[in-house]
Amino acid sequence: MKIRAGALATNVAVMGFVVHTAGAFGQEVAAGVDDYPTAARAEYVFACMATNGQTQEALNRCSCAIDTIAAAVPYDAYEKAETILRMRHEGGGYLAQEFRIPVSNAMLQQLQEAQAEADVSCF
Repeated sequence: MKIRAGALATNVAVMGFVVHTAGAFGQEVAAGVDDYPTAARAEYVFACMATNGQTQEALNRCSCAIDTIAAAVPYDAYEKAETILRMRHEGGGYLAQEFRIPVSNAMLQQLQEAQAEADVSCF
Protein backbone atom coordinates (compact mmCIF):
# COMPACT_ATOMS: atom_id res chain seq x y z
CA MET A 1 0.00 0.00 0.00
CA LYS A 2 1.42 3.31 -1.05
CA ILE A 3 0.50 6.46 0.90
CA ARG A 4 0.90 9.84 -0.67
CA ALA A 5 2.88 12.41 1.30
CA GLY A 6 -0.05 14.88 1.32
CA ALA A 7 -2.48 12.27 2.62
CA LEU A 8 -0.01 11.19 5.29
CA ALA A 9 0.48 14.77 6.45
CA THR A 10 -3.29 15.27 6.59
CA ASN A 11 -3.78 12.05 8.56
CA VAL A 12 -1.02 12.98 11.01
CA ALA A 13 -2.53 16.44 11.47
CA VAL A 14 -6.00 14.99 12.07
CA MET A 15 -4.62 12.41 14.52
CA GLY A 16 -2.73 15.13 16.36
CA PHE A 17 -5.88 17.22 16.63
CA VAL A 18 -7.90 14.26 17.91
CA VAL A 19 -5.27 13.34 20.50
CA HIS A 20 -4.90 16.98 21.59
CA THR A 21 -8.67 17.46 21.82
CA ALA A 22 -9.16 14.20 23.69
CA GLY A 23 -6.35 15.13 26.06
CA ALA A 24 -7.85 18.56 26.72
CA PHE A 25 -11.28 17.04 27.27
CA GLY A 26 -9.83 14.46 29.63
CA GLN A 27 -8.06 17.20 31.59
CA GLU A 28 -11.29 19.19 31.89
CA VAL A 29 -13.18 16.14 33.08
CA ALA A 30 -10.38 15.19 35.45
CA ALA A 31 -10.18 18.74 36.80
CA GLY A 32 -13.92 18.71 37.44
CA VAL A 33 -13.85 15.34 39.15
CA ASP A 34 -10.51 15.70 40.93
CA ASP A 35 -11.02 19.16 42.36
CA TYR A 36 -12.36 17.68 45.61
CA PRO A 37 -9.67 17.43 48.29
CA THR A 38 -8.99 13.91 49.50
CA ALA A 39 -10.07 14.88 53.02
CA ALA A 40 -13.48 16.04 51.75
CA ARG A 41 -13.97 12.79 49.85
CA ALA A 42 -12.89 10.76 52.88
CA GLU A 43 -15.22 12.71 55.18
CA TYR A 44 -18.14 12.01 52.86
CA VAL A 45 -17.27 8.31 52.61
CA PHE A 46 -16.88 7.95 56.39
CA ALA A 47 -20.24 9.62 57.04
CA CYS A 48 -21.90 7.58 54.30
CA MET A 49 -20.47 4.33 55.68
CA ALA A 50 -21.64 5.23 59.18
CA THR A 51 -25.22 5.26 57.91
CA ASN A 52 -24.91 2.39 55.42
CA GLY A 53 -22.78 -0.07 57.34
CA GLN A 54 -19.06 -0.53 57.73
CA THR A 55 -18.74 -3.08 54.94
CA GLN A 56 -16.67 -3.34 51.78
CA GLU A 57 -19.88 -2.99 49.77
CA ALA A 58 -20.75 0.25 51.62
CA LEU A 59 -17.22 1.53 50.96
CA ASN A 60 -17.61 0.87 47.24
CA ARG A 61 -21.08 2.40 47.08
CA CYS A 62 -20.14 5.46 49.13
CA SER A 63 -17.00 6.03 47.04
CA CYS A 64 -19.13 5.78 43.91
CA ALA A 65 -21.55 8.31 45.39
CA ILE A 66 -18.93 10.98 46.10
CA ASP A 67 -17.42 10.43 42.65
CA THR A 68 -20.87 10.94 41.10
CA ILE A 69 -21.45 14.08 43.15
CA ALA A 70 -17.99 15.40 42.28
CA ALA A 71 -18.70 14.93 38.59
CA ALA A 72 -21.92 16.97 38.87
CA VAL A 73 -21.09 19.67 41.42
CA PRO A 74 -17.85 21.71 41.53
CA TYR A 75 -16.13 21.53 44.91
CA ASP A 76 -16.70 25.22 45.62
CA ALA A 77 -20.48 24.77 45.24
CA TYR A 78 -20.39 21.51 47.23
CA GLU A 79 -18.55 23.20 50.08
CA LYS A 80 -21.05 26.07 50.17
CA ALA A 81 -24.04 23.71 50.10
CA GLU A 82 -22.55 21.58 52.89
CA THR A 83 -22.02 24.73 54.99
CA ILE A 84 -25.64 25.76 54.41
CA LEU A 85 -26.87 22.31 55.45
CA ARG A 86 -24.77 22.34 58.60
CA MET A 87 -25.94 25.82 59.56
CA ARG A 88 -29.56 24.83 59.00
CA HIS A 89 -29.17 21.69 61.10
CA GLU A 90 -27.38 23.49 63.91
CA GLY A 91 -30.73 24.69 65.10
CA GLY A 92 -32.41 28.03 65.24
CA GLY A 93 -30.98 31.37 65.96
CA TYR A 94 -30.68 34.44 63.87
CA LEU A 95 -27.50 33.25 62.11
CA ALA A 96 -29.21 30.10 60.83
CA GLN A 97 -31.91 32.29 59.28
CA GLU A 98 -29.28 33.86 57.03
CA PHE A 99 -28.91 30.47 55.35
CA ARG A 100 -32.61 30.19 54.46
CA ILE A 101 -32.62 32.52 51.46
CA PRO A 102 -33.45 31.61 47.83
CA VAL A 103 -29.78 31.62 46.76
CA SER A 104 -29.07 29.04 49.45
CA ASN A 105 -32.00 26.95 48.28
CA ALA A 106 -30.63 26.92 44.71
CA MET A 107 -27.22 25.72 45.93
CA LEU A 108 -28.85 23.00 47.98
CA GLN A 109 -31.01 21.89 45.08
CA GLN A 110 -27.92 21.33 42.90
CA LEU A 111 -26.37 19.17 45.63
CA GLN A 112 -29.61 17.29 46.28
CA GLU A 113 -29.99 16.49 42.57
CA ALA A 114 -26.42 15.18 42.47
CA GLN A 115 -27.07 13.09 45.60
CA ALA A 116 -30.23 11.66 44.03
CA GLU A 117 -28.26 10.73 40.92
CA ALA A 118 -25.61 9.10 43.15
CA ASP A 119 -28.30 7.13 44.98
CA VAL A 120 -29.68 5.80 41.70
CA SER A 121 -26.24 5.06 40.22
CA CYS A 122 -24.50 3.66 43.27
CA PHE A 123 -27.10 2.23 45.63
